[in-house]
Amino acid sequence: MKLHVFRFNQDDPKKCTAAKMVKFKIANDVKTTKKNNLVLDPFSERTLLPKDKDLINSIVGIDCSWNLADQAFSKKFIGIKRKLPPLLAGNPVNYSKLNKLTTAEAMAASLFILGFKQDALKLLDKFKWGHTFYELNHNILEEYSKTESEDDVNKILQDYGLVH
Repeated sequence: MKLHVFRFNQDDPKKCTAAKMVKFKIANDVKTTKKNNLVLDPFSERTLLPKDKDLINSIVGIDCSWNLADQAFSKKFIGIKRKLPPLLAGNPVNYSKLNKLTTAEAMAASLFILGFKQDALKLLDKFKWGHTFYELNHNILEEYSKTESEDDVNKILQDYGLVH
């Protein structure tokens, strides 16, 4: 699965996971999105499901500051917009905060849910804290990777005591 990042360059470049992904040729920088791109959008009404794999040819992570996310996502991105189901951040800045993922964590979670588990783990290996994200979310990611509907996601959230 091809990975792309649309960068707003709003964060500290030394901590920017999207920049590191581009540097290591894990992802490409893009300035536009296309209709068959999965656009990771935390404000989307629809949650990413494994069956979305059949609709897309690549994943686009929108790299922006969480403090400016409202502004960044007010831009009209073309593509199939999906939010990730709830996950805990493993990065040092937002450690264990629900849904405060870096671009790399979001991309890895997407890969995992879509069935590209080895690619997700390879991506996480590029970050000192990548194993932490995986350890915090391994069980729930396995559950999410088996879902067929939003109802399945909601059942998982109830089982784990998470609010959607």
